[in-house]
Amino acid sequence: MTTGFFWDERCFWHGGGNYAGMLPVGGLVQPMATGGLPENPETKRRLKNLIAVTGLEHDLVMTGARPADRGDLLRVHPASYLDDFKALSDGTGGELGRRTPFGPGGFEVAAQSAGLALGALRAVLRGEMGNAYALSRPPGHHALPDFPNGFCLLANIAIAIRAVQAEGLAKRVAVLDWDVHHGNGTEAIFYDDANVLTVSLHQDRNYPMDTGAFADRGAGAGQGYNLNIPLPPGTGHDGYLAALDRLALPAIQAFAPDVIIVACGYDAAANDPLGRMLATAETFRQMTQRTMALANDLCGGKLLLVHEGGYSETYVPFCGHAVLEALSGSRVTAPDPFAEIFAARQPDNRFAAFLDQWLQEMEVSL
Repeated sequence: MTTGFFWDERCFWHGGGNYAGMLPVGGLVQPMATGGLPENPETKRRLKNLIAVTGLEHDLVMTGARPADRGDLLRVHPASYLDDFKALSDGTGGELGRRTPFGPGGFEVAAQSAGLALGALRAVLRGEMGNAYALSRPPGHHALPDFPNGFCLLANIAIAIRAVQAEGLAKRVAVLDWDVHHGNGTEAIFYDDANVLTVSLHQDRNYPMDTGAFADRGAGAGQGYNLNIPLPPGTGHDGYLAALDRLALPAIQAFAPDVIIVACGYDAAANDPLGRMLATAETFRQMTQRTMALANDLCGGKLLLVHEGGYSETYVPFCGHAVLEALSGSRVTAPDPFAEIFAARQPDNRFAAFLDQWLQEMEVSL
């Protein structure tokens, strides 16, 4: 199996401005000693560094892709939004939405991020790669067509999907989003589309707080082609696998897509500052393995993972390494230094019984 790893140094150069965590600096909010926004280059750069140090990169096809061009972007984003974004980017930068600051050149970096997702998807669909991983930054799954939010400036996955559909490379696409935050942008773009199934596993009412309800199933021709799986804080390793096996993967199997795309956020990890879900590197490995097995059954193994969130500089690299080990079948490993302590923090049987009921209520409503 050939696994492509699509990356570009420019994506590490995107800057988020003078923030302290999720809040702009000012008043009683003091600047951080290091960094600003949680969405900073280090989690992504450290993943790239780790696969270099372990040698896993030698079992991947390390490559890049051209930026998404204006035609690619216009299939998802209106010209007025792109023009406003470009104008600010050509100046000193700014912010067009909610939690989406960017500096000079931010438009070009975002177009490069979208281009990595598109280039990787094309490579998989053309049979040039068995599967692929796009180290996209800035992320994209919160971006609405005309309103960026949640660190997301352009809808990377949606841009890639609309491009390959226009090129005749695929028609039916399933998007599985396991970022801890609801994939509201991807949902909104495809909400009335019967050819794109969107499935989001996320922490209930984390971000955005007003989207991600199980009852939101799509509209018009897209009715039934959106599935939200909100999960309670503390869901943990076994809970994530149960939700995947009982709800997410059966929905994708019934849809029978031409390709599966995973919005691969690592912010459900146990020590992430923006999530409370207790997932581990092994959780992400096993979710990848299960999704690979389904892709093998449904669509000749055509699978793309696109990097989204994940804000623990210490742990994202190990989670990503586990995913890439699974994708590539490599024997190169990076043992999880947090495995023992995070295993000890997993929920007990009382919580498991509660979660089983939580999932049953969704199962019987489908």
